[in-house]
Amino acid sequence: MKVAIACGGTGGHLFPGLAVAEVLKNRGHEVLLLISEKQIDTIAVGNRPEFSIQKIPAIGLSKLYSMRSFSFLAKFMKGLLTCLRTYGSFKPDAVLGMGGFTSTGPILAGRMSGLPTFIHESNAIPGKANRLNALLSKKVLLGFEECARYFPNKVLEVTGTPIRDSLRGPVDRTQALQNLRLKSGWQTVLVMGGSQGAHGINEGVLAVLPRFAGKAVQFIHLTGQEDQNYVCECYQKQGIPAFVSAFYDRMEEVYTVADLAIARSGAASLTELAYFGLPTILIPYPFAAENHQFYNAEIFARHAVAEVIEESRVNRDTLGSLIDQFLQKGALVRDVAAQSDALGPKTAANRIVEIIENSRR
Repeated sequence: MKVAIACGGTGGHLFPGLAVAEVLKNRGHEVLLLISEKQIDTIAVGNRPEFSIQKIPAIGLSKLYSMRSFSFLAKFMKGLLTCLRTYGSFKPDAVLGMGGFTSTGPILAGRMSGLPTFIHESNAIPGKANRLNALLSKKVLLGFEECARYFPNKVLEVTGTPIRDSLRGPVDRTQALQNLRLKSGWQTVLVMGGSQGAHGINEGVLAVLPRFAGKAVQFIHLTGQEDQNYVCECYQKQGIPAFVSAFYDRMEEVYTVADLAIARSGAASLTELAYFGLPTILIPYPFAAENHQFYNAEIFARHAVAEVIEESRVNRDTLGSLIDQFLQKGALVRDVAAQSDALGPKTAANRIVEIIENSRR
């Protein structure tokens, strides 16, 4: 088969899309990745020559009747025409959208071309784009069962959210620590705000650093582009060992060496954290569409695999105390092995590919 996957805009759409693409490729299919014009997309697929790649113009939908509505419509029409031209040459047999408005043009172009179209919604609450995309899709695939109620009249299947092959391979812990320029035998805290960083989390963690000066605690801090230099200077000032980077493309190393993660609660990140069984402090992005990150985090809290703290409550005392609890005595009593597969199914990408394959029968 030839399959087009629209997966651009954020790491939460892109990385699960890449996971599906990898399984398709391994099963002998040809894949076209439709990504956004953002730099993060270009970086993430820069070393993936096995896939055809096409950038699609798209921006998020603003409020109706605002000046940005005209920009949205212009970009959308440009993206739609790009998709139709691309399908004319690539000739896909099916189209999969991973969410966001980068998916809407490809899904509509697929529907106009008479192709089977599918969407995947990884969050507990769907965004505006996927509520619209669902109307154009043959089947809606879900990361969380809790999301099913938002698509009452659609054919649904809960598949889980896929994770990339690169995360599954064995990692030499000693070599990973060397690559990250970190110390062996120290406790390691991973701080990450998603593919583009999170200023609120960065500030919250920097405020608690004095608490860990002089202790055998080190940090991996993925900052996003804007805060990298500032965050790096703060660790140096406190004399705390840290690997600080805007973005890191070998996340399997990071997840392997970390003892604790402090993270946003985008569905793709949560799935990866569950796969590695990492104790996590979740700080949901407060302005996420439909507040979906909070509801994602709630699911993990109910399964007792994470503690959730709202960003408005993050300060030196609350966050510092939570980090101490995790590192000193463990804040959670849990069975990681039993919980992680339920929250991050290892077969998600395979199941999605089987559904696409069956669309030809």
